[in-house]
Amino acid sequence: MSDRAGVLHVKGRVLVGPEDVRDELWVVDGRISYDRPVGARDIPTVEGWALPGLVDAHCHVGLGPHGPVDEDIAEKQALTDREAGTLLIRDAGSPSDTRWVDDREDLPKIIRAGRHIARTRRYIRGYAHEIEPEDLVAYVGQEARRGDGWVKLVGDWIDRELGDLAPTWPREAVEAAIAEAHRLGARVTAHCFSEDSLQDLVESGIDCIEHATGLTEDLIPLFAARGVAIVPTLVNIATFPKLADGGDSKFPRWSAHMRRLHERRYDTVRSAYDAGIPVFVGTDAGGTLPHGLVAAEVAELVTAGIPAVEALAATTWAARAWLGRPGLEEGAAADLVVYESDPRADVRVLAAPRRIVLNGKIVG
Repeated sequence: MSDRAGVLHVKGRVLVGPEDVRDELWVVDGRISYDRPVGARDIPTVEGWALPGLVDAHCHVGLGPHGPVDEDIAEKQALTDREAGTLLIRDAGSPSDTRWVDDREDLPKIIRAGRHIARTRRYIRGYAHEIEPEDLVAYVGQEARRGDGWVKLVGDWIDRELGDLAPTWPREAVEAAIAEAHRLGARVTAHCFSEDSLQDLVESGIDCIEHATGLTEDLIPLFAARGVAIVPTLVNIATFPKLADGGDSKFPRWSAHMRRLHERRYDTVRSAYDAGIPVFVGTDAGGTLPHGLVAAEVAELVTAGIPAVEALAATTWAARAWLGRPGLEEGAAADLVVYESDPRADVRVLAAPRRIVLNGKIVG
């Protein structure tokens, strides 16, 4: 045991950045220090390759297949993410109030986007506020005040009369709503599978697009010029063929569209990356997808053709900077994950954390 409470020594290779590699750091009272504590001896030591706690930038704590879940289930979701090394979550829409998580030092930190905002009968039942365009500005303002600097729109969904994906909001409503969110200091993201909703959203000033399977070569320059990020959620897009199979008889046009989006998913992501569009890791855990998939999503980005170091950055250094949260800087909260070998050489090691440190305490 240490003769000082709250002191931990992490040594080996500390990846403060992709090229900023140090030999050790110290945890003192839950904070990172690169100076050895005076008078400390017999300090517990963790050895290996240390990264900032991983980021899942599209996750839903408190959401189940039919809507909100009880706190005990939400706790299990958060713990599953933690055990996978995810220590920072951007909760991209949840009908549950998860503020109680903030009082738990053993659970990942959450950046909330409030509740999804969808068009009436144009999203999964029980998930979203379902409203009409004339109420969009008011609801965006409400969720901007409830969230942690983000608002989540449902930008497209199946139109049953059309039998295919279609935008959910007229452009003038989107422009006014995004302007209101920005006035209140919040960024806006949107669920988008198809092509048709993207131009209006980006030209209206949106900050991020979730999934972005409809991103085409003619839209990529617009995204790049505006600096609009994407969170591809490739582990979720992998479910498209099964969804398409289920819709063949009733919505064959939609099913065929979903298969095309799935088939070109890797090309879409690689083209976005090559054009300089920011790409971040998100799993879409919650709802119907299990939690704890962050390593699988990083591996999917590599499969899509993103270099391993860049895919790693999309869940560590770059992701934390994008969300305005620190990594392994002096004085930051000691949220880190330690691995057996260098994750820059092989991102598959992310699936097997050696040690997980959250708020300076070993939790896994």
